[in-house]
Amino acid sequence: MIRVNGLTKDYGARRAIENLTFEARQGEILGFLGPNGAGKTTTMRILSGYMPPTAGSAQVAGYDIISESLEVRRRVGYLPETVPLYNDMTVFDYLKFMADLRHLPRAEDRVDTVLDMVGLIERADGYIGNLSKGMRQRVGLAQALLHRPEVLILDEPTIGLDPAQVVEVRNLIRELGKERTVLLSTHILSEAQQICDRVVIINKGRIVAEDSPENLQARLSGAQRVSLRVRGESDELVEKIAAIPGVQEVIALPEGVLEFQHAPGQDVRPEVARTIVRANYDLLEMQPVGMSLEEIFLELTGKKRK
Repeated sequence: MIRVNGLTKDYGARRAIENLTFEARQGEILGFLGPNGAGKTTTMRILSGYMPPTAGSAQVAGYDIISESLEVRRRVGYLPETVPLYNDMTVFDYLKFMADLRHLPRAEDRVDTVLDMVGLIERADGYIGNLSKGMRQRVGLAQALLHRPEVLILDEPTIGLDPAQVVEVRNLIRELGKERTVLLSTHILSEAQQICDRVVIINKGRIVAEDSPENLQARLSGAQRVSLRVRGESDELVEKIAAIPGVQEVIALPEGVLEFQHAPGQDVRPEVARTIVRANYDLLEMQPVGMSLEEIFLELTGKKRK
């Protein structure tokens, strides 16, 4: 579990994060989202014991990050965005070295287990310096898992991986998140939407939203959007649907798809369906369109879609 209360960090005159307060529970994957320079990495470094905060407090796995820093580090697996590795060591030797630093019993057996978890068994005897960026990322994830940490702090864990590897790592994170607390930062918004139970969106060092992706969509959608598909060209339906009371906007898309918007609490779908049938069209599909996490992110961080 992670509990953060009023966390603040200054670099000289520049304030990187200000008064952050949030919680990540056991068995939960919490996504930490924000544009570059928002303060994500600074927060993760503080929570992993890498640096102290200027103000505020935090507890990780029940231990204070300042007064009980060593206990925190024993219980945290940390994957930084740029993984520090020794290029002249083999994958196995590096992980064995890291296991010995943590005084793990049966270190070689544990290294074999972790290598299997991250799909590196066949690369165990290869030199780290010869690995691709994606493979190096896997080595970094393996060292974060060696000591069976209660809390995983992962800074951009899928960066540099090919699509197949991304799927594998996502599945692994989901599995790990069943028993551990996982704090995950990412720039890939679809990734957060797929694997995170909740998300914290940070901008300019401050939290601007915290909730599940589904609840954020419901809170920020405002007017409700519906997509429908008819057989044949749908351009002439635009005016007919736009004339229905309560419909605010209608857009014609390719392949017989229309998208319309209506005010919340005013379900116009039955009348839309009747209008389509009266116009001698076959209605093939009608479903609500949720606000994507990308749209939420852009709205909350004040950015415009290009």
